[in-house]
Amino acid sequence: MLVRAARVADIQSLLELAAHAGAGLTTLPASEDRLQRRLQNVEHSFRGQVDRADSDYLFVLENDAGEVVGTSGMLGSAGLREPWYSYRMGLTVAASRELDVYRQQPTLFLVNDLTGSTALCSLYLRPEYRESDIARLISKARFLFMAEYLSAFSSRVIVEMRGRSDSSGRSPFWDSLGQHFFRMDFARADYLTGMGNKAFIAEMMPKFPLYACFLSEAARDAIGKVHPDSEAGLAIVQEEGMSYQGYIDIFDGGATLEATLAQVRAVSDSRVLVLAIGTPGEDAEPFLIHNRGRADCRMISAPARMAAGTLVVARESAEQLGLRSGTPVRAVALRGAHSNGASPYAR
Repeated sequence: MLVRAARVADIQSLLELAAHAGAGLTTLPASEDRLQRRLQNVEHSFRGQVDRADSDYLFVLENDAGEVVGTSGMLGSAGLREPWYSYRMGLTVAASRELDVYRQQPTLFLVNDLTGSTALCSLYLRPEYRESDIARLISKARFLFMAEYLSAFSSRVIVEMRGRSDSSGRSPFWDSLGQHFFRMDFARADYLTGMGNKAFIAEMMPKFPLYACFLSEAARDAIGKVHPDSEAGLAIVQEEGMSYQGYIDIFDGGATLEATLAQVRAVSDSRVLVLAIGTPGEDAEPFLIHNRGRADCRMISAPARMAAGTLVVARESAEQLGLRSGTPVRAVALRGAHSNGASPYAR
């Protein structure tokens, strides 16, 4: 399996993936015109020809037959061209000694606090590829790329997880809040956000604080939770040190996770090592390995071992990276210290 930068030539493969993903993958809509424009910007971003405010990185995962079977990506600095809205969960306290009343009310505040953060997005794998460390490869490859090009990214990284919805695509959070301000269902609003209309929709939302007690019970239960299909992705970024700090998506109430980029495990623990071709050994652990390229970046997960400043890999691994022995690579253990090695997609 190989992770590389997406290209305009991948458009048909990506349209097929987007169609399979459905409405949940808002940053990869099944719109040929919009995807064409995005891929053009992606190519310029990987070449370093775009300001951070406009940069957009999309990776594709190829199987051994060269088929595109997954994606992941990130926005260099979200919200620097149009507002990036979130709800921050706070607390409002009402108290009266005379009446012997004390109430704490969870409260939603519409904020732009996460503006400028690097935002992870577009994570998707075809179902038949979700049963192994392939999921970790396509997700964590983003962090290894950022470790190599730190100056191109923000000091804070965030990811908005998909919130809860039922089998018909109805979101209890949207039904209890958002739909009162728009004449559309959640699926339509979700599609429009994927088409780049999120800021416009957000500006129609109420600006004053909202008491969560006015929402339905199902909506309150959805706050800060993730869709069952996103639990695997949640586990992966948690392995890297990202955590929920009280920010949620304004449409479905899904959790937003965050971390300082320097504290992300794959960033802080990655090392530049000299590639050596040999026999990693039976006890070799899987490493995430980057050829250190930008527009021509190639990343794989392969058994490897460190030895005196070198990273020993099998010949076929070096060939996947397009490198010869003696070339510097950036590498990190694929799994975090707290990972049990199980597939994050296991149910």
